[in-house]
Amino acid sequence: MQPDQPTDHRDGDTDNTVPVDGRQRIDKWLWFARVIKSRTLAADLVTAGKVRLNRTRVEKPSQIVKAGDVLIGLRSSGPHTN
Repeated sequence: MQPDQPTDHRDGDTDNTVPVDGRQRIDKWLWFARVIKSRTLAADLVTAGKVRLNRTRVEKPSQIVKAGDVLIGLRSSGPHTN
């Protein structure tokens, strides 16, 4: 681990490094922000096309998000913004 990358080891998970540049995978961000219970569920939601990033449907869990991006998650009852 490099000293310039701060880490936060919640729930014993060691793969939740917060990048210094503020960029992160969308599935990881959804899980880390506690929007979705697990990273697997977050990846499934993204793969199903239920998440939009800056008004564009995202279908790859590896899509990078950064500060200032707008995420919209679609639910059966309508759009849900966070």
